Amino acid sequence: MSRLLRYQWMGKFDMDISKLSAKAIESLLDTEADTAAILDACARDSRKNVQAISRRFLRMAQEKSRVMSLYHYEDEAMKSGATCIAGVDEAGRGPLAGPVAVGAVILPSHSYIAHINDSKKLSPHMRDLLFDEIKEKAVAYHVALIDAETIDEINIYEATKKGMREAIAALSPQPDRVLIDAVPLELPMESVPIVKGDAKSASIAAASILAKVTRDRLMKEYDSKYPGYFFADNKGYGTKEHMEALRRLGPCPIHRRTFEPIKSMIYGRKL
Repeated sequence: MSRLLRYQWMGKFDMDISKLSAKAIESLLDTEADTAAILDACARDSRKNVQAISRRFLRMAQEKSRVMSLYHYEDEAMKSGATCIAGVDEAGRGPLAGPVAVGAVILPSHSYIAHINDSKKLSPHMRDLLFDEIKEKAVAYHVALIDAETIDEINIYEATKKGMREAIAALSPQPDRVLIDAVPLELPMESVPIVKGDAKSASIAAASILAKVTRDRLMKEYDSKYPGYFFADNKGYGTKEHMEALRRLGPCPIHRRTFEPIKSMIYGRKL
């Protein structure tokens, strides 16, 4: 690297990359500590492919910085003595049909998973990619499913908490701190509810992705089992097509009978 540098009177090093290929520059950015000097040289280089490399590297650096910032709550937990931290989140509290899914995930400390975020902010394709990566990198994970019948028996809030307890209990090793998206929960270990935690904590975001993808895939299976409700598309939410199907077909076995307007329909009131 030193042969590429020339000392200027201002006391700064100015890098000459004009004779380097784009591939060589990419290799330097992957291995060289002084990336600022390389990127500065790329910005002054007239070659479009070199400038594109610079922009791509900056985007990657920004994304890594964003992901690492999502470990704030995990870092705080570790500072207070926790050694094994799980994130917990649910998917499917609002739909008219299907289970509520709850994911629990223990990630390695500061594991870099590009694009990890609140599952609602991701495309289905990106969720699928992250689903596999999270499972591959996680220390432990589990997704609990609480069915519509149980939701009707104990209500959706209690069903969500039941799913959270089941998902956490299934983890091995057991966490000594649990970060949860918004829901206060009594557990054998300390738990921390975080409002909008799926956008603030890497562990909770990972749990939200596992829960969302697991539930969405199950609703696609239900679409074949209970045709006509468009479950593959609406995932059980009350879309126009779903409501029209309810009026035409009535509720099926996975509909939540305590949820309106299904409750009114069952009792003979107008849907």
